[in-house]
Amino acid sequence: MSANLSLRAGPEALRLIRERGLRAEDVDVVPGASGGPKSLVLSGLDRVVFGEFFRARSRPLHLIGSSIGSWRLACLGLADPVAALERFAEAYIAQSYPPRPSPERVSQTSQEFLDTVLGPEGDSSILGHPWARLHVLTNRCRGLSALEQRYLQTLGLALGALGNVVSRRTLGLHLERVIFHTAGDTTPFTRLDALRSVHVPLTRANLRPALLASGSIPLVLSGVRIPEAPAGVYRDGGILDYHLDLDFGAGQGWVLYPHFYPYVVPGWFDKSLRWRRAGPTNFRRVLLLSPSPEFVARLPHGRIPDRTDFERLPDAERMRAWRQVVAESERLGEEFHEGLATGRLVERIQPL
Repeated sequence: MSANLSLRAGPEALRLIRERGLRAEDVDVVPGASGGPKSLVLSGLDRVVFGEFFRARSRPLHLIGSSIGSWRLACLGLADPVAALERFAEAYIAQSYPPRPSPERVSQTSQEFLDTVLGPEGDSSILGHPWARLHVLTNRCRGLSALEQRYLQTLGLALGALGNVVSRRTLGLHLERVIFHTAGDTTPFTRLDALRSVHVPLTRANLRPALLASGSIPLVLSGVRIPEAPAGVYRDGGILDYHLDLDFGAGQGWVLYPHFYPYVVPGWFDKSLRWRRAGPTNFRRVLLLSPSPEFVARLPHGRIPDRTDFERLPDAERMRAWRQVVAESERLGEEFHEGLATGRLVERIQPL
């Protein structure tokens, strides 16, 4: 079997999987990280995980995502997750912007993207799903970060970034984590970290605004005001929870985390802080699936797509490269499918 997938597990996940194998019924949580175009590299894997692995699921499965991660996971709550993922990839690739588009323009395009993916029945499907419990991470802004004037918002973000160098706890002065979800009192995410979290039920009125807010990158998209939620301006959930270094709760099973990197960066402001990476505490029950370095080397330009591609590549070249990434990602799904059928994936799991 070619080494397209890298598999790493925390000690509790490794023990459970070695005892029982890779069983869908043993999965308690699926996280989804921020990262915009990076999510395209998971397209083929997502189609197998969402469309095959969880097909016979019956007990509740908690899905928690920020930004593009919440949009991906919303597909699992739809009637046909594979068709939704296909709409997701094509609509994301088809985005096109003039140089330096306004936040209003990007927000409008993002709303149209979500409407395309969810379709007219998406709200009902997600809210009434028999076992998928969607959790959408957002941030309610305080002070300057809530303003739309570019220079004032930039100043607010700069103050947040400076404080974050000293401690992530300082971000609570600028942002409040708000989690919109369908889990009610059964949510396992009640002890995330020292930063305060507010839980709000997802409803027909706030589902799409919450998803839009979760992906509303500061300075790139406009802030969002969400009905049936605490008043204020909401922005990208990835500011606090970029790759989700979270307490995933105390369930009896394990956490399946398809991710584009073999490591986890806690917050948006931590991307340049090489010393700040997720430690082992929150990942005891996690199986992290990620593309191998060999797989990434074969992608266009030898890397996973990112948001700078919108600026450095002409639209036609970008779209062609991103479609090639989606096509190559089928190898990840095929390898996961084959490994499940033969049992060989368990043999390849390394300690996280």
